Amino acid sequence: MRKALKIILGILIGLIVVIAGLGLFARLKSQAALKKTYAVTVRSVAIPTDAAAIAHGGHLAHTRGCIDCHGKDFAGSKVIEDGAMGRLYAPNLTRGAGGNINTFSDEDWVRAIRHGVGKDGRGLFIMPSEEYSHFTDEDLGSLVAFLKTVPPVDRERVPTAYGPISQILLTLSPEKMIAAEALARAPVTAAASIAKAPTAEYGRYLAAGCMGCHGSNFSGGKIEIGPPDWPMAANLTPHPDGHLSKWSEADFIATVRTAKRPDGTTLNPVMPRGFGGMDDIELKALWAFFKTLPPAVQGVR
Repeated sequence: MRKALKIILGILIGLIVVIAGLGLFARLKSQAALKKTYAVTVRSVAIPTDAAAIAHGGHLAHTRGCIDCHGKDFAGSKVIEDGAMGRLYAPNLTRGAGGNINTFSDEDWVRAIRHGVGKDGRGLFIMPSEEYSHFTDEDLGSLVAFLKTVPPVDRERVPTAYGPISQILLTLSPEKMIAAEALARAPVTAAASIAKAPTAEYGRYLAAGCMGCHGSNFSGGKIEIGPPDWPMAANLTPHPDGHLSKWSEADFIATVRTAKRPDGTTLNPVMPRGFGGMDDIELKALWAFFKTLPPAVQGVR
């Protein structure tokens, strides 16, 4: 009996040592991933100053996810606060106290948005630049023009804390948490401009902003960068297990606009509400594109 207890105790101690060792390894590897710097070639983008372009930039900022992380005043807000993933508050993008853009050049803005790389050369944690890397030069220039006009708000950033799941992902798949890493492996060359029309082509361009949650083939499933309790992303392909195979264009537009499905159920708050501000041309274009996708089972990416 005593011998058996010694064996069990030895196994438990061994497991504790292994777990502690793996934890230390993940912590060191994740810190290395966060400290890694990226040398990127920043293509010059013209930053307009006319009112129409700035207004267009404001539309982009409100409908492409910027407000969902940085807040309606762009001074930073909670992105994730979860025991498994950790704590992440987006930075203050205004010139107020706590903001970090007072010394930004136009190149710094482009580097951060299009490449996911900060002024210090480090990759930005959970900055969705894989999606923003598709922005045309014209749209990116308008977005930067708008952000430079945002009124200053004083708000210090809440310190970031990396939970165990974040550390594991940073260790095993850093490209899922740091877009700069993914873009270094598969660079994107954005177009100079694109015609805005209710077409599948324009919808494909807009849908780049959906890939972070719904996947590159838009079949949805587990959102890899989110906490374990986040819901499955919806299937946006015309597969019978998804909503789009049963909805009309009007149903789709109304759902995005109101955050309520035709059956009256409400979309989970994880779905960014800013997309509801898209205009008719944008939403019709998205619908046209999604209808061209090959049907895929939810989550089979």
